[in-house]
Amino acid sequence: MAPVVHMPEPLCLIENINGLLLVNPKALKTLSAIQQPVVVVAIVGLYRTGKSYLMNKLAGKNKGFSVGSTVQSHTKGIWMWCVPHPEKPNHILVLLDTEGLGDIEKGDKKSDTQIFVLALLLSSTFVYNTMNTIDQRAIDLLHYVTELSNLLRTVTSPDLDGEDNAADFMSVCPDLVWTVRDFYLDLEANGRPITADEYLENSLRPKQGTDQHLQNFNLPRLCIQKFFPIKKCFIFDLPTHRKKLAQLETLHNDDLDPEFIQQVADFCSYIFSHSKTKTLSGGIKVNGSHLESLVWTYVNAINNGDLPCMENEVLALAQIKNSAAVQKAIAHYDQQMGQKLQLPTETLQELLDLHRVSEKGAMEVFMKNSFEDIDQGFQEKLETLLEAKQNDFCKRNLEASLNRCSALLQDIFCPLEEDVKQGIYSKPGGHRLFLQKREELKAKYYQVPRKGIQAEEALQKYLQSKESVSDTIWQTDLVLTAREKEMEVARVKAEFMKAEKERLGAILMQHQQMMERRERLHWEQVRQMEIKRLYQQALQQRDQERRLKEEAEKLKERFQAESRKLQDEIHHLQKNDSPDDTCILL
Repeated sequence: MAPVVHMPEPLCLIENINGLLLVNPKALKTLSAIQQPVVVVAIVGLYRTGKSYLMNKLAGKNKGFSVGSTVQSHTKGIWMWCVPHPEKPNHILVLLDTEGLGDIEKGDKKSDTQIFVLALLLSSTFVYNTMNTIDQRAIDLLHYVTELSNLLRTVTSPDLDGEDNAADFMSVCPDLVWTVRDFYLDLEANGRPITADEYLENSLRPKQGTDQHLQNFNLPRLCIQKFFPIKKCFIFDLPTHRKKLAQLETLHNDDLDPEFIQQVADFCSYIFSHSKTKTLSGGIKVNGSHLESLVWTYVNAINNGDLPCMENEVLALAQIKNSAAVQKAIAHYDQQMGQKLQLPTETLQELLDLHRVSEKGAMEVFMKNSFEDIDQGFQEKLETLLEAKQNDFCKRNLEASLNRCSALLQDIFCPLEEDVKQGIYSKPGGHRLFLQKREELKAKYYQVPRKGIQAEEALQKYLQSKESVSDTIWQTDLVLTAREKEMEVARVKAEFMKAEKERLGAILMQHQQMMERRERLHWEQVRQMEIKRLYQQALQQRDQERRLKEEAEKLKERFQAESRKLQDEIHHLQKNDSPDDTCILL
C-alpha cells in the first residue's frame, strides 16, 4: 500500500532569485515520496486577486497558502501543497499557487512569464484567474504563454512535435478553468441570459473575415482553443464588503456573500470531479517522482535560456509562431523529400525539380503558419535553410551515386580482375583480349539503371586506377608476342625446310614415277606394237588362209563342175556308145 502523504502546510517548490529559478530540495523530496498518480491544479493570475484563497479551499483549509491583505504580493515563486484527493481514491491532489503577475515592486516581466509557463506545463488543470471581465489583454497573455509552453515542451520533449502526435499532444495538455473575480457585468448576450461557459466561448470565438486585423484578432483565440481542448468558466461575485477583504481568510461564511460561497463550492466541486490525472506522452500516468523529473526538466530548460525573453508580446509571438512556422516548413520539406527522393537520382535536374516542388510546398506551409513576418526575416531564414538542405541533398546525391557506382564497378569488373590475377591475359594477344573484355563489361555497366550523376566520372576514375594493370598486360603481351614471333619464324622456317624437302622429294618421286610411267608406256607401246604386228600377222595369215580356202573352194567347185561335166559326158556317151567304150572312158 502506498504511504500516506502528510503535508500540513504548503512548501515553496520553485523560487525566483535574481532572475534564476531555484528548486527547493525539501519539496522535491516530498514529491519523490509520492507513489500514487497525481492531479495537479495550478493557478495563475494578477497579484492580489484572491488566487491563494481558492487554493486553500481546494485543500479543504481556510489557511495555508498566504493570503495577503495589502497591496504587496505575498506568494513568491511557486508554492506546493500535496493532499489526498477528496474524490479519487489512491490519488494525490497537488496544488500549485503562483506568484502574482504584474507586481510593480518586482517589475520583472521575465519572471512573470517563467512562472506562468511553469505552472501551465506542470498542471493537469490550469486555473487562469482574472479580474472583472475576460478582456483582450488577458487573452493575449494566455496565448503568449501557451505558445511559450509549446516551445519549451518541444525543446524538452521533441517527440511531441508534429501532426502525427496530435492525439498524444492533446492528452498532455491541461484543462483550462477560467475564473473571473469580482464580476460585475450581467451574463447576457443578444438580449438573452447566458452561462459562464457561454461567456468564455463567446470571448474566444473567432470572427469571420480574412483581413490582417481579423487574423490578428483570431490568432490567439484559435491557439487557445487548440491548446485547451477542455475549457470551463466560473464567475465570482465580490465575496464581501471591500473593507472586509483584508480579513477574508478569517471570515465565517455568515460574513460572506452567499452567492460567492456557492460559486466557490461549485468551483471546488468541479475541480474535484473533473480534474484529470497528470499524463505524459504515451498515456503514462504521472506520480510524484515523475512530477519531480518534470520540475527539474523545465526549470533547467528555462535557466539554460530555452525560453525566449522579449518585452514586446507581439514580437515574442512573432518569434515563436514564425520559428514554429519555419520548423513546420522544414519538416514538410523533409517529409516530401523523404517520401519522393530516391538517391542517387539519374540526373541532377531530377533532384533539383523535386527540391523545387518540395520547396514550394514548404513555402506554402510557412506562409500559412507565419505571423507578422514584416521584414521577411524568417522567410529569408527558411530560404537559407532550404538552400542548405538542397546543397546537402546534392552532396548526399553525389556520395550516393559514387557509392552505388563504386559497388557496381566492383561487382561487374571483379571477374576481370580475378582473371588478371590468374594470368589469363598473360599471353601473346592477351592485351587485345583484355581490352575486348573490358569493353564488354563497360557496356554491361552502362546498361544498369539509376547509377546517378557520378556514373561516368566513377567509371573513368576506376579505369584510370586500373591503367597500370592494362600497361602491365600490354608490356607482357609485347614480350610474349616478340618471343612468339621468333618462335613462329623458326617454326615457319622449319616448316618451310620440311615442306621444301618434301616438295623436292615429291618432285624427285614424281620424276621417277614419270620415268617409270614412260618406261611402262614404252613397253606398253612395244607390247601394243607387237600385239598389233601379231594381230596384223594373224590377220594376214587369216586372210591368206581365207584366200587359200576360197581358192580351194573354187578349185573344189571347179573340180566338182569338171566332175559333173565329165559325168555328164560319160552319161551321154553311155547313151550313145557301147558299154565298152564307157569302160574305156572310165
